[in-house]
Order: sequence, then C-alpha cells, then structure tokens
Amino acid sequence: MRRQACANGTRMNEHADQAAYGRSWYAATMLPVKPRPPLAVDLDVDVCVIGGGLAGLTAAREVARRGWSVALLEAGRLAARASGRNTGFVLPGFAADAEKLVARVGFEHAKELWALSQAGLDYVRDTIAAEGADGIDPESGWLYVSKLDNADELFRSVALLGDLGCEVEGWPTERVRAFLRSERYFAAIYFPRALTIHPLNYALKLAAAAERDGARIFEDTPALSIDPSGVRKRIVTPAARVRAGHVVLAGNVGIKGLLPRLAATLVPITTYVIVTAPLGAQRLAAAIGYRGAVSDTDLADNHYRIVGGDRLMWSGRATVWPRNPRRYRAALTGDIAKTYPQLGRVAADYVWNGTLGNTVHRMPQIGELAPGVWLASGFGGHGLDTTAMAGNIVARALVEGDETWRKFTPFELVWAGGVFGRAAAQLRVWTKRLTDATGERRAKAREAAQRSTSQPQTPNAGVDAAASESIVPPDARDEAEHAAQRRQDSEPAHQDSRQRAGD
Repeated sequence: MRRQACANGTRMNEHADQAAYGRSWYAATMLPVKPRPPLAVDLDVDVCVIGGGLAGLTAAREVARRGWSVALLEAGRLAARASGRNTGFVLPGFAADAEKLVARVGFEHAKELWALSQAGLDYVRDTIAAEGADGIDPESGWLYVSKLDNADELFRSVALLGDLGCEVEGWPTERVRAFLRSERYFAAIYFPRALTIHPLNYALKLAAAAERDGARIFEDTPALSIDPSGVRKRIVTPAARVRAGHVVLAGNVGIKGLLPRLAATLVPITTYVIVTAPLGAQRLAAAIGYRGAVSDTDLADNHYRIVGGDRLMWSGRATVWPRNPRRYRAALTGDIAKTYPQLGRVAADYVWNGTLGNTVHRMPQIGELAPGVWLASGFGGHGLDTTAMAGNIVARALVEGDETWRKFTPFELVWAGGVFGRAAAQLRVWTKRLTDATGERRAKAREAAQRSTSQPQTPNAGVDAAASESIVPPDARDEAEHAAQRRQDSEPAHQDSRQRAGD
C-alpha cells in the first residue's frame, strides 16, 4: 500500500481498507499489513476463538503461548469494529461504580477484581514494550474531570479507590486548570498508570505476536453455526469446518447472527469520534498542557486526547442505534469550542463511529457458558484493560484449569431489554446530559458569585441597580433590549429542550 509522509511526521495510509475500517484516524495511520486469508480447509484444534478483536486476539495468543493449538475466526478484518474504533483508553477499573461494586460483592472481592483490571492494563503495557511502541504511541495518564464544584465527593472516591489498591491522586481545581485551561472544569481524579494507545495498531501487533506463538488467524471467515455438544465442538464456516475441544466467544455485539440470545444481553452503544485538523503546537498549548486521556463525564460527552502531535481526538454523542457519523461533526466541534474557546474555529479531518456492547450491571461477561464453551464480552465503558484481562483469564482457565474466572460469577448474563432496553439507555444518556448541563450552570454561577463577594468593596459599592444601569449608554441598552425581544419572538417555545432531546 502506498503511504505518504505528513507534515507532523506521521506516515499516512492512503489506501486503508475503508470498507472495513471506515474513514478513521486509525485507518489512515494503521501499520502496513496484508489481509489474512479466509479458512479454506477443515481444521482440528484444541481451541477455536470466534472474534478477532482485542479480547479474542489476547485469548488466542495466550493459549498458543501455553502450547495448545488455536484457530481464530474473524468475520471481517481484525479489530475492524469496536476494538479498532474507540478512543484508545486503557484504564484501571470497570464501568461499574466502585462504591456500588463494593456494595454488591464486598470489599475484599472488589479489591481482587480491581487487581485483575490493573493486571490487564499491565499486560497491555508489557506487550507494547515487547512488540515495540512504533505506531502504538502510548501515553501515560488519565484525568477524570468534574464539571461540578464537588471536590469533596471526588476526593472521597479517591480514598476508596486507594483502599482498593488503585494508584490515584485527587487534583484541586487550580491544578486542573493549570493543565486544562477551561473554565468548565473543577476538581479531578488522576490515574497516573493509565494509558492511551492506537488500538488498531496495537491489535495488529498483538495478532502478529499470536501468530509467532503458533496461533492461526483467518479473516473474512464468519462462524455460521456452532454445535457445542460432545467433547469436540463443531464450528461451521462458509468454506470449511473447525473441530475444537473448547470454543471462546469474543464477538461482542457482532455475535448476534450466531447467538442472538447471547447478543441480547448487551445494549449496543454507538459513540462518535472526530480528529481535528492540525492545530499547531502553540495554539494547542494555549488550551491544553497535558497529553494523557481526559474524560469529563461518566457517559459519552466527552472523552479526548492529543494525537498526531497537534491534533485533538474528541468523542461523544452516544446513541443506541448507529447513525451517520457526519451528522455529529458539528456537534463535536461545538463541544470543543465550548470547552476551549481560545482554540477558535476548529475543523475535523476525520469522523467515524464505533459500537460497543454494554452490560446491564456494567461489568464484563467472563466465564464458561457450557462445558468447553467460554465467553469474553461486554467491554463497553470499561477501557481496553478489560479485554486483556478477559483474554488472559479465559486462556488460563482452558489450559491450566485456573478458576479466577469465577470471581465474575456474580455478574450473570442479564437480558438487556431489547428495544425497550435500548430506548431506556438512550433516555438515560439524554437525561444525564441535561442534568450535567444544569449542574454545570449552577456550579459556574456559584463560582461567579464567590468571585464577586471576594472582590474588595469600592466606595460606590452601595449604588443601586438603576444607577449602575446608567453606566450603559441608553442607545446601546435600548438596542440590546430590542434585539433580545426580536430573538424571543422568533424562537418557538421550548426549542432548547427539543434540541437537547434530539441530540
């Protein structure tokens, strides 16, 4: 494939497979790799992994490293779905709130789960060190920033996370704004051991490592049916069959065509991502002095980081039914402008979407469904560490009989509610966006009031409102009032609430 050099030194892939990977920044900067051929002959192996995302690739590699034969079947191209389309955050912990997790399983159990998630993060870091960071571009750190003035609440979370074994710091507002120069932000939780990566290139290097260890990988090979009965499971593909002692299902929401009841335990959440045009180092530094990951919400709006030297990768605007990502270009660039107005007008060079599978309990699905049939799925909202964690846990269970996977038995398969579950999830996203916006406005109003009261009183501080209004030229004041009335007359009632509900 032809490649060209960019001004920032990033080698761009002009002819990435857009049908598979979309028009993403990752596809444009993916490492050169030849497509793997589809399965054409029958195979008999110890383990068959279905799904070529990060969890499936990790499981295949770890099974092969332990000396077992393994074949991985991917319906399309490796990491072409959620694994290669996300923002590349590798974070400790889970999507489930730590306090709720402790309440559900107890403190010691929750602490063990957090240690497993950290082991997944360390696995990603170690794999990058072994395979080379070229193209993966790892960057340390994650800031979880609040748009509310709730430092006390955040710092209580810091104490709990520390007790669970997480390396974490509480940042006051002043420190946050020294790095993220936005008046929208208050205190934050900093996770120094978190990572950001180029997930597609990481997946491609992980696949190459798995093949060196003996795994066989087949692309464009959908599993059409599975017969899980008997000692040897039978998997049918378009051109051949696989017989295996164990099957690992790592297809996320893509498993719907094969096992619809299993897919029904996931709520598909589609998020939208842009990468800006180059902003220039000086311009970008005026707004952001931190190169790690940033999240300023528990849900979709917004997660971002610097890529390519002087570009912003920015994600948000979750929907439960996928939509054309171009529809969200203006909304996402608008989010940037609202957060960092000093950047001025920002253009988006890349825009794409990705669909994740979220579980009802906000924990991943890991375990044995039936004798010899294993599941590693439900990674939406967690960060990529859980894919590595799950792949390792399942591989150890298969080859060594390790029972770590039983720590996830409290998080059973729960029907996600079908269409009604999707609608409820979308309503939750919209409601969270509205409540966050209301809370943000109140926090800013309180901050403005505090600044006002902290200002030294002037001799004329007691002047009344009528006298202070006279400082404004009458003509200018009248014109402002007329303009406000014209806007009010031209806008339909409740327009703002409808627009928010339609995002």
